[in-house]
Amino acid sequence: MAQQIGLFLNPVGQRRVDFQGMYADMFARLFIADGSEQATDLMGQERVDLLIIDLERFDRSFDLEALGELIGRRAGAPVLVLCPFSSAGWLPALMKFGPIGYAITPLDEGDLRAAITTQLEATEPAVTHPDDLRALLALRTRLQQALVDVDDLTTVAEQICVALCDAAGAVHASLFRMDVPGDLQLEAQYSPTGLNLTRVLHRSDRLLQSPLRHAFPGLVAACSNEMALLDAPAKAGEPELALSLVDKGVEMVVGLPLGSAPGSALAGSLCLMFGRARQFSLDELDSFVALAQLAGFGLRMAAVARENEALLGRVTHLATVDALTGVSNRRHGEHLLELEIKRARRYKVPAALIGFDIDRFKAINDQFGYPVGDAALRTVAGVVQATLRTSDALIRSGGEEFLIIVPHTSAIDALKIAEKIRVAVAQTDIAGCDRLTISLGVAQLADQESADALMLRVDAALSRAKRAGRNCVELAMS
Repeated sequence: MAQQIGLFLNPVGQRRVDFQGMYADMFARLFIADGSEQATDLMGQERVDLLIIDLERFDRSFDLEALGELIGRRAGAPVLVLCPFSSAGWLPALMKFGPIGYAITPLDEGDLRAAITTQLEATEPAVTHPDDLRALLALRTRLQQALVDVDDLTTVAEQICVALCDAAGAVHASLFRMDVPGDLQLEAQYSPTGLNLTRVLHRSDRLLQSPLRHAFPGLVAACSNEMALLDAPAKAGEPELALSLVDKGVEMVVGLPLGSAPGSALAGSLCLMFGRARQFSLDELDSFVALAQLAGFGLRMAAVARENEALLGRVTHLATVDALTGVSNRRHGEHLLELEIKRARRYKVPAALIGFDIDRFKAINDQFGYPVGDAALRTVAGVVQATLRTSDALIRSGGEEFLIIVPHTSAIDALKIAEKIRVAVAQTDIAGCDRLTISLGVAQLADQESADALMLRVDAALSRAKRAGRNCVELAMS
């Protein structure tokens, strides 16, 4: 091994000096370079048995193509990439240029010497076993099936985690998502071994404020939109976290952003924990990225479905509710009355309709102004609604006119309800004006009577209440 020639590449002078001082004895000659251009010149002049690229302080947005071309020039000759665990997105990007070996940093001296020795002794690049590829394809199919016909966000997240635990060696899967207030939360998790990630992280929400956000790969990926690969818990730099993971049988953790490019808005991440550490091939890393993108797509579809449902509810609310008083509007009220008439006839039960309006409402508007009149309408509607049963329906049918559908109620009982309402309104203080009163008409649904005929009888009874001096209740004639 000592007869072989190495080339170490890193843009930081002190790192180059430190590497040369600690590992020069592993090579007959060790060159150092500060960038891809200098490394290319050296490889053109000298035989290089092992190229070591230390990615610390390189910028993927600027340096990827140059470093990739350098790997391509190797034409399969050994390359060792030293990759920070929080920047593992470099690995599949560089693997597309040619075969590489990699070691996740930080590394102690013994581990780095072992990684260098492995690459110097490697006879051919590692390839993905066909069984591993089939397992990855099966995992993707399982995830796709988990997303079919599921539009509830929580259920989708749970299904994703269950499906991902089919990955070979996986002992836990979790999904982190940005919530509405703009912080990160643990949306779902699953473990066939019973591992609870909340206990490891000491919380399940407000995770952008977690002291582990720079150490745990799931949080790193969510916060940076960058793949994170921790192949030894101690490399996280958090002893308590490392001990907790090892104690629960975790030797490797992968964090994958949910289908977002670096620099885009944060969406969340998938996190897979494994019972043993190993090297991943390009196919495996690409499959993990594709799974995260698929999961992100499923979550977005579930979120869109939830937003559509909320929008539909809002549209329905606007179409059926009176904007001023918050009770049913006339159109929806007529629909409710038709349904109640059909129900009463089908089950042969009584039903009644109460109509009322505010006495001398025009005078209130004229004397105190329309804002006071609007407040009076809202107050009366609130008082009446509080008096009714949950089965009753209050409807604003006109300016100061209201209807009340009272199911399973005879004329006598409807009269009692109407009188209770009249007293409640008469005793209520109205902001900005004197107390007011209402007049009411009551009718019980007759056999074969239409909704229009029933409302006409109620209107007639209400008119008699007005003529009788107002602030009273009249029963409609049969």
